[in-house]
Amino acid sequence: MKTETLLRLENINKTFEGGVQANRNANLVVKKGEIHAIVGENGAGKSTLMNILYGVQQPDDGKIFLNDKEVSITSAREAKKLGIGMVHQHFMLVPSFTVLQNVILGYEPKQNLVFVDNKNAEKKVQEICEHYNLTIPLHSLTQDVSVGIQQRIEIIKAIYRGAEILILDEPTAVLTPFETEDLFKICREMVAKDKTILFISHKLKEVLALSNRITVMRKGETLVTLETKKTTEPELARLIVGRDRIWTVGKQEKSFDQKIVLQTKNLSIKRSSNSYCVKDVSFHVKAGEIVGIAGVEGNGQFELMEALAGLMPIDQGEMFFNGSSISKKTTADLRALGIRFIPEDRMITGASVKASIKENLMIDQNDCAPFISKPDVMNWKEINEHSSKLIKKFNIVAQGPDTLVGTLSGGNLQKVVVARELSGKHKCLLVLQPARGLDIGASEFIYQQLLDAREANNAIVLVSADLDELFLLSDRILVIYEGEIVADFLPDKVTSEEVGLYMTGAKRTTPNTGSKM
Repeated sequence: MKTETLLRLENINKTFEGGVQANRNANLVVKKGEIHAIVGENGAGKSTLMNILYGVQQPDDGKIFLNDKEVSITSAREAKKLGIGMVHQHFMLVPSFTVLQNVILGYEPKQNLVFVDNKNAEKKVQEICEHYNLTIPLHSLTQDVSVGIQQRIEIIKAIYRGAEILILDEPTAVLTPFETEDLFKICREMVAKDKTILFISHKLKEVLALSNRITVMRKGETLVTLETKKTTEPELARLIVGRDRIWTVGKQEKSFDQKIVLQTKNLSIKRSSNSYCVKDVSFHVKAGEIVGIAGVEGNGQFELMEALAGLMPIDQGEMFFNGSSISKKTTADLRALGIRFIPEDRMITGASVKASIKENLMIDQNDCAPFISKPDVMNWKEINEHSSKLIKKFNIVAQGPDTLVGTLSGGNLQKVVVARELSGKHKCLLVLQPARGLDIGASEFIYQQLLDAREANNAIVLVSADLDELFLLSDRILVIYEGEIVADFLPDKVTSEEVGLYMTGAKRTTPNTGSKM
């Protein structure tokens, strides 16, 4: 790692509409050729500070210096001109384009000032790949490659546009352990060849394994910057959340002679007329049991959960709830039975971001007592009281029930979704990626709610790309690969590395569909 300062952000302030101050005199010093991690709770100001650096948002005041020269970054295109690139947590790729087309999109070399010079573009991209020891299938459709490869595409796309400083926002959130290690190798290769990386993550073990220095943010301020080799996970946890222990939650031991609540038999779902995204899946979940499903994104877990929630039709097989078929039930029917659904995207499908907290909390109960005083007349007094109780119970940080959901931090938005699903009748929870992108405190709160539901004898299906999360919460872990359940494990009888092998198809077994329990 070189020692000269490459980038300085000085006294950055940013206040959003509604009076939320995201950055308060935030300062950041980044050295050339380092991997600099930024950690903190949701709402600590990390994303806002990076969006200011990338030109997506403008500061109210403060200064940015690049190579000791003050710069004004008014747009993402201006940031790219200055050599700053960003790989967002949610990739910005066109699925129907080839890998090469995505890399050069908007920056295509031209032939005769009109036509795209694909030959020259491919040569330039190939040179980048060779220089950084990266391999990507340039002529494959982006929709056909793995999540790990899509991330490589984003990295190469940023380098192609001239990035010398690369911002990686929660880059391991959707990766398997092996893809994460590959990403770390890529990062180390890039800094060895004079790139500089800003690494935003909630996973402290990864931060300690990869970075050279770590900046901790709290309540919009940059609290401290530490040399990685001189700090520890407990110290970072204490700085972020005020205690040494990372997790204070844990499963209570229990027997599973309870009855089967949810079951699938030979379930298949078609992706198109001639291919299946879910193939002959059979498993069950008992009362008071959390069954985790591990898998690389795109292997059928999303479609499986949507089918269980009544949001996607099945093509073959059966689904049962308490012994009765639910294969033809609507989502409303299933919710009335007590099957609740926490989707993976809280912004798009989990909540209405333009509506208030109170509207989101009773969105599926707006025709039920006590939320109506008479036909077609809302009982707003009851709705406000109900919302205020849930805001307090679920520790949602907001000004009140009328706060727009779209102004909340990711962790508080997720709490709204969880509060809604757990405040209604529930006997079975279908949960996707419950803590993706959340900080330690918010994640722990969500985990405790799931464990409380387990203790109340709910049957829970948990889909997560985070193996630490699955091992912490699950009573059993199933692995899904190419739409099939390929393994069934007890968490204390398997390692995350072995689960990762099954997730990538490197190993397969005939799964035991829950008979161990």
